Amino acid sequence: MQAKYFNPFTDFGFKKLFGEEASKELLMDFLNQLLPEQHKIKELSFKNSEQLGVADWERRAVYDIYCENQNGEKFIVELQKAKQNFFKDRTIYYSTFPIKEQGLKGDWNFNLKAVYCIGILDFVFDDSDDKGEYLHTVLLKNQNNQIFFDKLTFLYIEMPNFNKSESQLENKTDKWLYFLKHLEDFDHIPSILGEQVFSNAFTKAELANLDSSGMAQYESSLKVYRDMNNVVDTARIEGKIEGKIEVARSLKEKNIPIEVIIEVTGLTREEIEAL
Repeated sequence: MQAKYFNPFTDFGFKKLFGEEASKELLMDFLNQLLPEQHKIKELSFKNSEQLGVADWERRAVYDIYCENQNGEKFIVELQKAKQNFFKDRTIYYSTFPIKEQGLKGDWNFNLKAVYCIGILDFVFDDSDDKGEYLHTVLLKNQNNQIFFDKLTFLYIEMPNFNKSESQLENKTDKWLYFLKHLEDFDHIPSILGEQVFSNAFTKAELANLDSSGMAQYESSLKVYRDMNNVVDTARIEGKIEGKIEVARSLKEKNIPIEVIIEVTGLTREEIEAL
């Protein structure tokens, strides 16, 4: 049976749902469920998702979504489909770009706007002590567990750990995660997701509303997503998840884009091209 709605964990689906100007209302509503009251978003503007370092040696950072609210606070939203080496390091590194871009020439007092890095993960952390938790809020704290700096926050959502049924949904955050996790499987809009913002999201995600070009882009994105998952799952089953070369070779044989292979394996472009 053909799906009625697209898979939001594909690059195409995620950016169609949250990363377009016409999707701004959906992104604002989703983010506002995760943010503290003082940082709620009333207005939102998209920024260039490719940020270059101030020096030639700095590696380019490419975010899925990079936006700013009415107070100048910055939000990086990343969809991470598979585990990769040094993933936490990568998110810390990404957070430095919206921090550094706030620097002003001349007389500046170093007063920073808040930065939020939000990761929607299609996997779980192996080293997490919070087994079964699906939402992790990470802040800079001191040895007494007191917040040292409240303007840098990392939010990680481990989607495989979100297992609530429709009857167990307690708040709008739960509803959004339920929507994302099951979107591709819905054949109708559940009554619990009857709010206007979800109706708009379902309309945005309906495959019948895509033109031929959009459908072709989605099918290509879906193929990449499925091929990558199949290779990674097979490698894990066979005990080769640490065998980055084997995973990279399999992905390359399936014509997975090299940027995706770099993201999944942590290998360099040169190492992958040499396979």
